[in-house]
Amino acid sequence: MTARFTGKVVLISGGGSGIGRAGALAFAREGATVVVAGRNADSLRKTVELIEAEGGRADAVTADVSSSQDVARLVTTTVERHGGLHIAFNNAGVLEAGPLADMDEAAWDHLIAVNLTGVFLSMKHQIAHMRANGGGVIVNTASNLGAHMRLPFLGAYAASKAAVSALSRAAARECIGQGIRINAISPGPIDTAMSLRPGESEDARTERMKEALPIGRIGTLAEAASAVLWLASPEAGFTVGHDLVIDGGATA
Repeated sequence: MTARFTGKVVLISGGGSGIGRAGALAFAREGATVVVAGRNADSLRKTVELIEAEGGRADAVTADVSSSQDVARLVTTTVERHGGLHIAFNNAGVLEAGPLADMDEAAWDHLIAVNLTGVFLSMKHQIAHMRANGGGVIVNTASNLGAHMRLPFLGAYAASKAAVSALSRAAARECIGQGIRINAISPGPIDTAMSLRPGESEDARTERMKEALPIGRIGTLAEAASAVLWLASPEAGFTVGHDLVIDGGATA
């Protein structure tokens, strides 16, 4: 096991489950102090317990990424408790599916507030700290269903994630001269609850993925986390404004 992130403080939104939790565990295993954030305190506490059970260092802060006040408090709390903020993984997201013509406007507003405005607010406050403290690294979660492909009934989700990809790339050009390196990941189907269709079993999903993806299987949480850690690591030091697709060949 390497220790690429010893001495680093990593902030992860959506850290109570899925790719966020997997990333939190992976960063902690490589020496980082990890702060997980989200709205569900119980889920965040479980992530902290899992990290501490392996001998890692972790903390949890409840926050709603669609609230500028919450995000500002999250960054300030992270810095005050742990002495800095070196890496941010902005991963919080929600999924709304259905025909656009039938979509409730409140559902649209919530989707955009979390998936897009949440990334904007997170970067806004993270960049302000990093700019004043020697730089840092930011990785945002977009989706292969954003800038790379589209599917029926997921138009709103695709729009929000395509915007995350564009925002990440624009911010990368804007901030690299200040020592802040920004990239995004665009996962395809990963082994999380979000990849299950309503009422679908995991076995049924496995069979569907054999047909849907060239690789013939769903992606693992470890594979998604590894991509995040690479983008955040010194090995990716020359990678700026990239949107790394992780989808088993779906958009190849």
